[in-house]
Amino acid sequence: MKTVAPALEVISNSYGSSFTYTKHAEKTNSKAHLWHYHPEIELVYINGGAGKRQIGSHVSYYTNGDLILIGANLPHCGFTNEQTGNKKETVIHIKPEFLANDFFVAPEMRRVQNIINQSKAGIAFNGETKKQIGKKIEMMEHQLPFERLLTLLSILDELESSDEYTVLNADGFSLELQNQDNDRMNLIFNFVKDHFQESIAIDEVSNLVSMTTPSFCRYFKKISNKTFTEFVNEYRLVHASKLLAEKQISINEVCYESGFNNFSHFSKSFKQYTGKSASQYRLEHKIIIS
Repeated sequence: MKTVAPALEVISNSYGSSFTYTKHAEKTNSKAHLWHYHPEIELVYINGGAGKRQIGSHVSYYTNGDLILIGANLPHCGFTNEQTGNKKETVIHIKPEFLANDFFVAPEMRRVQNIINQSKAGIAFNGETKKQIGKKIEMMEHQLPFERLLTLLSILDELESSDEYTVLNADGFSLELQNQDNDRMNLIFNFVKDHFQESIAIDEVSNLVSMTTPSFCRYFKKISNKTFTEFVNEYRLVHASKLLAEKQISINEVCYESGFNNFSHFSKSFKQYTGKSASQYRLEHKIIIS
């Protein structure tokens, strides 16, 4: 299977605006399957549906839509595809310098600056915050550029004051990566995305990025704060969560379709990761199954 090369995404501002606002219908985000990064801060609202969230070395499963703030140059994969079941997806790209630095030091802008700094690790919002901010983001579609800017500032200010959030790379993803590091990590992430259902040999991945196996293991742990094996297992467990919620197949099939070749190991790992057995997890998420 061919591994897709990592992409530095080049983003142009919307005409007459200091940031880009793009609305996708449920299946029209063509970059959804690619690992990519860009200097712009990204705010994404997914209206409805369930799917994978892959940001930095963090992988998780979202339900009932998502609201995510992703910092500059933080590698991530798209969040929707034909199976996600979302109604719409709205993406806002904000250049780090979209407001002059002097404006950012104004007391009224302190919270906006704070949330932009916090976004370096990736943040997912939930509860009423996701619901209310999501509405505001979708309303921006019909606003004039100046009104849109005011709404965006208001949104960032509200996000900073919310306590309904999860920092996605809280355990430490190396945030100040050089371009070479970004390209290398994106190659690794793409390889895992394409091959997680197979057996993955560490020396195969280290060869992919032209490193010795010991050097690769140290490098990956330094950047992601987790071992490569831990990352691959988490990726497989999140995929298993998705299958349990969305597909009416046996738990045994879920195990092997997620890349595990030992059912006992899968069951133990899944319970450690989610705090629930696979059958309990499916029971609690059966409402998602269509």
